[in-house]
Amino acid sequence: MFIALVVAAVASLGTPLITSVATSFHVSLGSAQWTLTVALLSGAIATPLLGRLGAGPHRRATILATLVVVVAGSALTVLPLPFAWLLAGRAAQGIGLGLTALMMGVARDHLPRERGAAVIALISVVSIIGAGVGYPLAALLAEVGGVRAAYGLGLLVTAAALLTAWWSMPEAPEERSAHVDVTGAVVLAAVLLLVLLLAGERNLWSRHLAVAAGLAVVAVVLLCVWAVIELRSTSPLVDVRALRHPAVAGANLAMFVGGIGMYLLLTLITRYAQTPHGAGYGFGLTTFVAGLVLIPFSVLGFVAGKFTPRIRARMADPLLLAGSAVVVGGGFAVFAAARSDLAELFVAMGVLGFGVGGFSAAMPGVILAVTPKSETSSAMSFNYVVRSVGYSLGSAIGGLILTAGTGPGHLFPDDSAYTTAALAGMGAMAITTLTSLALARRRSSETTP
Repeated sequence: MFIALVVAAVASLGTPLITSVATSFHVSLGSAQWTLTVALLSGAIATPLLGRLGAGPHRRATILATLVVVVAGSALTVLPLPFAWLLAGRAAQGIGLGLTALMMGVARDHLPRERGAAVIALISVVSIIGAGVGYPLAALLAEVGGVRAAYGLGLLVTAAALLTAWWSMPEAPEERSAHVDVTGAVVLAAVLLLVLLLAGERNLWSRHLAVAAGLAVVAVVLLCVWAVIELRSTSPLVDVRALRHPAVAGANLAMFVGGIGMYLLLTLITRYAQTPHGAGYGFGLTTFVAGLVLIPFSVLGFVAGKFTPRIRARMADPLLLAGSAVVVGGGFAVFAAARSDLAELFVAMGVLGFGVGGFSAAMPGVILAVTPKSETSSAMSFNYVVRSVGYSLGSAIGGLILTAGTGPGHLFPDDSAYTTAALAGMGAMAITTLTSLALARRRSSETTP
């Protein structure tokens, strides 16, 4: 759980430091944005690879080697080196995002069934709410000691995670075997690169629509090629046949659409809080104070994660997914209806955190119920790739809606654009709810004699 929290907190170092990086390194905000994008990209590419390696006998070595890379990357972000080295360091840090699924595999292999399920649920939760821990701390350190001090936090906690893993991480069961499908890995990396590029570079759609559309078509074609490669491989990177199981396919669809909605609301609230009063709305909060708005998100997300195992004893995981999606939709409703007072943003963020915590805690149970122990890391790795793509698209969709709602010559969007984005998010959560209910109905029919 500590390792999962660390990698989530380190990943969150990108968002609050973008402005500080642009100022310190004398680069544009667009260039500074890549300190976040490159970490998400490297994490999305590394996650399925680490998941496959983690399914084999060398899981402990894989975990330790990955943490060594993350610590080395953290050192690059602290040393007084040019901007290119900072990006390289952030890319190395992002590789650590693939460790979360491996931690789930460790918990499932080495803990009793009930305790293992509870720990896996909490690992899923802390991998998300860790952003609420890292964001305000990084922003505070950046204001007090500069951007290098903020990145120094990442070096400190990743070094602690490496020592913790070295001391406590057990070996995988000896009977395991795993082979890496190099061709599948390269093609999937190309697909993810295109998808995240299209999601992150919003100017590409507004200024070069034909190029963006062409890249989208290439991404779809490569995805189909990757699926064929995996189906024909004797040792696939991701077991595509297992992904076709209705429970797994439905869970990944719910994660994808739900991820779009969850990250959309997170982006809307933090951006709204930092909008200056001169725009006619907003609160003009500094980066650090805006980060404090995330505290209800983390606290209530953790609370939901702690209560979920008790609720699972009385309710099926797909129903928990549906209920959590409804809660997130309620957060959108709060934000759409009431955001004139800062306390209302705290309420909306708390509702979002509670819904995301419950959703994240229930998700592994849906997938792992039909997944062999040996494939835990691989199955959850693919789910995390789906989540990363959903988050990226959620951020992109929010940006596109707000950009469309910005009048000519205006720097900030109209207040009504936030309402439009919130309504779009409610639609995404409605789809997530219906998908989860369909999963629950199918499971009920399968268990009914």
